[in-house]
Amino acid sequence: MTHIASLVSNPAAPALDGALLERLAARLPAPSAPRWLAAGIAADLPFSPDAGADLTALAAALREEAGAAPVDVNILPASGRRKRLFVADMDSTMIGQECLDELADFVGLKERVAAITARAMRGEIAFEPALRERVTLLRGLSAAVVDRLLGERITLTPGARTAVATMRAHGCHAVLVSGGFTVFTEAIAARLGFHAHRGNVLEMADGALLGTVAEPILGRAAKLEALIETRAALGLASAETLAVGDGANDLAMLGEAGLGVAFRAKPAVAAAAAARIEHGDLTALLYLQGYRREEFSE
Repeated sequence: MTHIASLVSNPAAPALDGALLERLAARLPAPSAPRWLAAGIAADLPFSPDAGADLTALAAALREEAGAAPVDVNILPASGRRKRLFVADMDSTMIGQECLDELADFVGLKERVAAITARAMRGEIAFEPALRERVTLLRGLSAAVVDRLLGERITLTPGARTAVATMRAHGCHAVLVSGGFTVFTEAIAARLGFHAHRGNVLEMADGALLGTVAEPILGRAAKLEALIETRAALGLASAETLAVGDGANDLAMLGEAGLGVAFRAKPAVAAAAAARIEHGDLTALLYLQGYRREEFSE
């Protein structure tokens, strides 16, 4: 079998059963028996497509067949599934919030800033000027709010800790990259067990934000650069890398990775990525790599 149809549902609401697997297998060319990775949650359907088959169209047909079932369907090569470099976006990916929007809430501007954030993440406006515009609105805000946010509002995305711990246990190097700020990436990387982190630097003086961000800004190109530089330093092939993100500034690194995964992403990002997670939590990253539930590290 040369390919896998990966089927994953949310562990909090298992939605896979034998009947659904049978229906989806019937849409595949030369399928073999399904392999359960976690009962009711995740399974692989191995198959061998004809040469030149349109796998994007096939994945769309499988999603249509799944209908309303909350199951993520992705088609992947059967070989080389387990990756040795993991590069992850932070905001709305490894954590449930956009840190800049939460900072803006302390000056009563969350709605205004969140609207700009949403446009930038959809790719409607350039990331770098949008970041400068939003940071300017924070001028004078006490730097102490960063610790308040980390302690009171920032939450890890379900499955994040398990995904990083499991990949690390199997020899994968993990890097957190963000268009957000190092005051957050440092703390979140430590919580989740990333080997390294990159982000933008909020400029501060006398215990307050200056309303500026250090240049150059880490955006789409810098995220791509982080993946390429780390891959080269580790002596890895492109196929051995995995990247995950949700916004337009993640598209370059998703495209460069051996497996680029859009996590509950903006429509344009989901359409461009090699794989998408819309229903599962971040343990879906493990199931996409063929890990069984009993192999997870907590």
